[in-house]
This record gives sequence, structure tokens and C-alpha cells, in this order.
Amino acid sequence: MLTLDDFDFDLPPELIAQHPAPQRTASRLLHVAGEKQEDCRFADLVSFLLPGDLLVFNDTRVIRARLFGAKETGGNIEVMIERIVDDRHAIAQIRASKSPKPGSRIILEDAFEMQVTGRTGTQGEFFALELSGAGSLFALLEQHGRLPLPPYIEHPAEVDDENRYQTVYARRAGAVAAPTAGLHFDQPMLDRLQVHGVGLAWLTLHVGAGTFQPVRVHDIAEHKMHSERFDIPQATVDAIAHTHHVGGRVVAVGTTSLRALESAGRTGSLHAGSAETDIFITPGFQFRVVDRLITNFHLPKSTLLMLVSAFAGMDAIRAAYRHAVAKRYRFFSYGDAMLLEKQQDHAV
Repeated sequence: MLTLDDFDFDLPPELIAQHPAPQRTASRLLHVAGEKQEDCRFADLVSFLLPGDLLVFNDTRVIRARLFGAKETGGNIEVMIERIVDDRHAIAQIRASKSPKPGSRIILEDAFEMQVTGRTGTQGEFFALELSGAGSLFALLEQHGRLPLPPYIEHPAEVDDENRYQTVYARRAGAVAAPTAGLHFDQPMLDRLQVHGVGLAWLTLHVGAGTFQPVRVHDIAEHKMHSERFDIPQATVDAIAHTHHVGGRVVAVGTTSLRALESAGRTGSLHAGSAETDIFITPGFQFRVVDRLITNFHLPKSTLLMLVSAFAGMDAIRAAYRHAVAKRYRFFSYGDAMLLEKQQDHAV
């Protein structure tokens, strides 16, 4: 039985990156192959790829999902949109001295009102909201909302964050957290990869705020993942099939890309289209689509640390994280990156 303690490690707080590197590609890159580590620069990534390899990116765009306001009774609240359901409905986290009741109204940013229609989530941790009056929720958030930086970044969103907490290829609005492995790429690097013969493909998974929810059970088998919606175009399915056919490697850029691909390929063949996924990847999982993974360094005891342990091997990840701490790598969303080779067996 795997427990939460199996995925703990000591992280000096000063290694939690509070700001991005001066340039996107200026981050460090730790190449992990089994228990071997190689210290590199992210700009060196092209040297680890061969013509015929394929990078799969998540093109979601972070929305301005953080809002402040008040209940109709006057108490202050903070709202973090988890997901926009449609132009008038959303699911959100609400911080308040006393939770608003179903049927009550909240006034956000002194600009628009929403009604609390109920509670949702596996433990009722989210609120269902409906826009009151005219307008589009997407437009109102863009006009009045604030960029939702992760909870471990201690400063309010600044002008630089508006640019650097989005990938350069972000297209489809809907995420409330960035797919952070993609933050290391700039357009010149994407161009170099293509000149080198590396293919680029795209999917969309709108990252929810649930990605930061802690695991609250000791036995990880009892944990229930939050659900996220993804869409994989037929062109991406075709590119992956061609890559494997010619002996190339499919490289997921980020855990969100990997979760979408492995969710869509669980039956053994990859299918295009949209779906919901609450896939929980832990050691022993059989990967069917992805051959290599580019990812940042993750939180202790997090589902993402469990995912990378499943992909690269628990011993390999433990060794890599010890190395990264010793070598003063920068952690989490604005931190450095890893290139992980998939373990050849699935031993825990």
C-alpha cells in the first residue's frame, strides 16, 4: 500500500520560485534517466530530441479567475473560479468568514452579481454560481478579474505575471492555472525545434484550481481526483500515430498534456474528441501513449509528484529531487524543468 508519506520530501522554502527566469528558455533542465541525472539548460532541449520526435503541448489560456467582493449581507469574500461552465454559469471556490447559502447573491468587484445556486464537488468544496443580469461571464472576468497566481507565490499578480504566467502559444481560454512546463518555451525555440525536424502538436486541457487541492487521505488509493475537461484534435491523434509508426518518441509537455493523452488512450487506442477526465496516475500505471515527459518540480505529497513517480519510477524521482534540492534548482510554477525518460518496467 502506497501512502502519502511515500511522496514527501524536504524542500527549503527559498527554493520556491517567486518570479520567472529573466527569459523563458533561461531555466535549468534536469535530465532524468533512471537514477542518473544530467544538469543542463532548458535551451539545450533540442539536443535531446531527434527528427521525427513529437512534442504535444496544452494550448489552454489562463483566465482572470480571481475576484474579490461581498455577500449581499455585507461580508467580504474572495472567489476563485474553478471552471466556466458556459457564458452564465461557473463553479468556484469561495473564501469567506461564513460560507454563502444557496439562493444568496454575491457582488464581485463592485461590477456584477452572481447567485449561489448550490454546492458541488466530491466533498462539496465548490460553489455553483449563475450570472445575474446581462453580459458574458468570459468578458466580465477579462474586464474585472485578476490573474490567479498559485497559492505558493506570495506576491499579488504584477504586470510581468500577465505575460509570463501564460504560454506563448496559449489560445483557448478556460484554465485557472497555467500548464507550467510550457512556460519555458518561446517562439524562437519552437521554430528551432521544427527546423530540427521535431513535430509540434496541440491539445487543450483547462487546468482547474483543484490541481492545488491537497491529498487528505493517508492511503492514496482512497483519493478522488478533481475532474477536468480536455479536447484532442484528430490532427494530434494522427501525428502521434505517425510518430510511433516511424519510431519517433511522443513527448508530453507537462502533466496536463500527459493526463489528457493517457485518458484518451486508456482503451489501447487513442481517440480524438472532448471528454472529462479524473484520471489518477500512481505507480503501477501502464502508459500507452507518452514516451517522455517535460515537467516542472512538484509539491510534496501532491498528485503530480505521484504521477511523475509513476512515469519515471519512484526511486528515480526520489534521487532526482534530492539532487535538485542539493543543486539549488528552482521549484514549482516559475521554477526549473525536468526531462523524464519513462521507466521500462512498471515496478513500484
